[in-house]
Amino acid sequence: MRAAILLLAALLMPLPAAAQTAAPPVPASSPAQTPVPVYGFEVVRAYPHDPTAFTQGLVFRDGELLESTGRYPSTVRRVRLEDGVILQRRGLDEDYFGEGLTAVGDRVLTLTWKGGKGFIWNPETLEPEGEFAYAGEGWGLTHDGTRLILSDGTAALRFLDLATLAETGSVPVSMQGRPVSRINELEWIEGEVFANLWQTDYIVRINPVTGEVTGVIDLTDLMPDRSGLDPTDAVLNGIAWDPVGRRLFVTGKNWPTVFEIRLTGPR
Repeated sequence: MRAAILLLAALLMPLPAAAQTAAPPVPASSPAQTPVPVYGFEVVRAYPHDPTAFTQGLVFRDGELLESTGRYPSTVRRVRLEDGVILQRRGLDEDYFGEGLTAVGDRVLTLTWKGGKGFIWNPETLEPEGEFAYAGEGWGLTHDGTRLILSDGTAALRFLDLATLAETGSVPVSMQGRPVSRINELEWIEGEVFANLWQTDYIVRINPVTGEVTGVIDLTDLMPDRSGLDPTDAVLNGIAWDPVGRRLFVTGKNWPTVFEIRLTGPR
C-alpha cells in the first residue's frame, strides 16, 4: 500500500519543462477502494549492458535482445544477452530520436519521439524494410498478437492495426480513478501490458481492456548504487519477456546491467 501511495504522489509531480506532455486533469480523491497489489522482486541473474545505450525499447527474441536507443544518433541493435555484446547495429537518420520497439513475426517495428514516423526492420539483419506514420509522440511499443499497443507519455494506450498500422482506438489508463501518465516502455506479458513509468522506479501492470492498473512492481532497490549516472535521464526503462523460459528482464537508460528478476508478493 505504501508503494502505491508513493506511486500516486510521483505521478502528480510536475514533469520537467522540457518534457511536459498533455495529460488529463487529476480528479479529486475518490472514496477508499481496494488497494492495488504491490509486488517486490528477487534478482535471478545480472548481465552486462552497454552503458552508452539510452534504452528505449527492449525485446527478447530467439535467445537475444533486440534494443532501440534514443538520443543522437539513435540506434536499433541485436544484443547477445550473456555478455552484452552488440551483434548488429543500425543507426537512424540524425533527424530522428528513437523510441520504443517491438518484434512481430518477421518484422521489428520502432518509434520516434516527435517525428511521427515509425520504422520497420528485418529482425535478422536489421535492414530497413519500410516506414509508417502515426499522430503525436511515440514512446513505447508492444503487441498482443492482433494489434500494436503504443504509448505517447499521456494517460492512454493507443491501438494500431497490425496489417495496416493505422490507429484503431485507445483506452485511458487509471489507478483507483486517477489517470496514470508518463507511460513509457511497454511489454505484453500473459494478457497484461507491463509499462515503465518515466522517471520512477515503478512498473505498472495494465488491463488492456479497461485500462485499469491491476498491480504495481516496486523496483526501488533494484540498482541502489547509481553513482555516476544522471538522476534525470539514467532511469529505469526497458522490459523484455521470454515466454518460453518465463523470464523477465529489466534495465534502464545508460545502466551497465540488464537484470533478470522474479516477482515476489504481492504485499
